[in-house]
Amino acid sequence: MLTSIRGLSAATLSAGLLLSAAPAFANETEAGEKAPAPATSEIATVVDSEIDRASAPVDAAKASYADGEAGFEVTANVALVSEYRFRGVDLSGGEIAIQGGVDLSTDIGIYAGTWASSLDEDTVGFGSTEVDVYGGWSGDVAEGVSLDVGAIAYLYPDAGAGDFDYIEFYSSIGFTFGPAETTVGVAYAPDQDSLGSTDNFYIYGDVGVGIPNTPVTLTGHLGYTDGFLTFTNDSKAFDWSIGAEAAVYGPLSFGISYVGVEGDGLIDPGGVFTDDAVVFTLSASI
Repeated sequence: MLTSIRGLSAATLSAGLLLSAAPAFANETEAGEKAPAPATSEIATVVDSEIDRASAPVDAAKASYADGEAGFEVTANVALVSEYRFRGVDLSGGEIAIQGGVDLSTDIGIYAGTWASSLDEDTVGFGSTEVDVYGGWSGDVAEGVSLDVGAIAYLYPDAGAGDFDYIEFYSSIGFTFGPAETTVGVAYAPDQDSLGSTDNFYIYGDVGVGIPNTPVTLTGHLGYTDGFLTFTNDSKAFDWSIGAEAAVYGPLSFGISYVGVEGDGLIDPGGVFTDDAVVFTLSASI
């Protein structure tokens, strides 16, 4: 059960669920999954607005070369989302959030990056800003099969007194079948003071299917949390989303998704954090 996480006190309830993504293993991501991870995944970060940073491998194939030496690439992304949803949970109080990040990837698959989002300071209690710092390795291990492993630190620089920051380790494997891409991932946060001296386990699956001869990709996400970062009495919850994204002009993309979270004994009076919602995303990457 949540205590101080996501800004609610131990005497009441606190919040959280995460990429996919990545970065959401969350873009994230689907998203949009922070899941999770790194914020470079269009599916995790654009469509589902969860920015599952821990679910989005950096594309090492894009790394550059100069004079035959190993190269690297720096990319950046920015997004405007109607709500910041992390593993189904609303962290912006139903308000618009501004998000963005920078990633560095190398030709050998090692990457590092940072991503940030505005929060609803009054509702969430973790301050007005979340900053994620992550790093890991991503690359192809077989034809149509990719692997991503790394760690991510969730930081809240202007939170109130107490422990709020925490670290999570993640891994995912992705498969490509023609226009379809699927990802299965796991994230684990060990015992930490900010997690009520307990741990958190998250497993998820993402799927994205491009519609031939169109700029549209259909996406789906299903995740399961067992541990501290839930809104339930038994510390177990499912989050899910379905959506679509499309390139609209140059680097600009638009996404829409329907996001929800379910669990026995859901303890969110009034549905402040866990009510189902339609999330819109306008993003750009360079």
